[in-house]
Amino acid sequence: MPAARTPAFADRLLAWWDRRGRKDLPWQHPRTPYRVWISEVMLQQTQVATVIPYFERWMVDFPDIAALAAASEDAVLANWSGLGYYARARNIHKTARRCADEHGGALPLDPATLETLPGIGRSTANAIVSQVTDQPAAILDGNVRRVLARHTAARGWTGSAAVQKKLWAEAERRLPKRRGADYSQAIMDLGALVCTRRQPRCDSCPVAADCMARERAIVDELPEPKPKAQIGERRLHLLILRDNAGRVLLERRPGAGIWGGLWCLPEGDSSAQVAGRLGVALNGHAELPVFEHRLSHLRLEIHPVLAHGFEGAQVSCSGEHGWFDRNGRKALGLPRPVATLLESIENGEPE
Repeated sequence: MPAARTPAFADRLLAWWDRRGRKDLPWQHPRTPYRVWISEVMLQQTQVATVIPYFERWMVDFPDIAALAAASEDAVLANWSGLGYYARARNIHKTARRCADEHGGALPLDPATLETLPGIGRSTANAIVSQVTDQPAAILDGNVRRVLARHTAARGWTGSAAVQKKLWAEAERRLPKRRGADYSQAIMDLGALVCTRRQPRCDSCPVAADCMARERAIVDELPEPKPKAQIGERRLHLLILRDNAGRVLLERRPGAGIWGGLWCLPEGDSSAQVAGRLGVALNGHAELPVFEHRLSHLRLEIHPVLAHGFEGAQVSCSGEHGWFDRNGRKALGLPRPVATLLESIENGEPE
């Protein structure tokens, strides 16, 4: 008697998702193009539990493309502050304005057109289309890469062009003929809930029967890590100038580089150099404890210096500078370590 045929990958995955999948995520109710788009960008390199409160606040402040397009960049970055990768927020803002100007205020639902918009690549475009229209479309976010790398025993870093080409072909080959929205969510859920980075639950996996990594006992070896890059180091001297009203001087950073476009404490190679640039003398200043902040590619050694009692007119301010109190800063996008530092000062902790 011939062996029974293993059901198709998509059939097994959808049957599992019907029983175990996540169906109560906020962007699923309602599942509009705008809500799916914002969630997809927020979820890049960020876990669902972290994203949910950001997403819910975003939808209160920017409920649709029109509201987002009309917002200032400061308001957008303030809402995003803490999620990191701030270029994503700036691209969302640019795309909203493009949609308002060129697409009748709506997000286009053609993958090729979506990919012409800032910050939307092939996977994000397909995720939007599949979840909104229910048309099957291949996606390849981090969770899906991990699932497919293990299921096919694909060697190499999944971010490389050669491995991605293979995984895209595998993603296309596994698509169902219907239920595109459910399938896209199902394969993302499989990576998030079962085929996890560490301690995957292979015994609970609906597609374990033909998983090549499991068959070869190499699940823990895949996907292979990104080749190690040299982590840079940089020393930042942050100058905290407070005026007699308790406000703090902030300056907007350039669009390129770390914390691009955010408001930050004036920084430079030394506190004296920063003070000279601003045209102030540091009298009665205090050096605060040095601390470290890590970015994906850079280790920052941050040296804060606190100086009190300045009058606003004493400082040579340009249009990219301003004095802000605690309430005023809420409307700005600030890097997380800067916001934390200022909160600690105002709460009386480091002095």
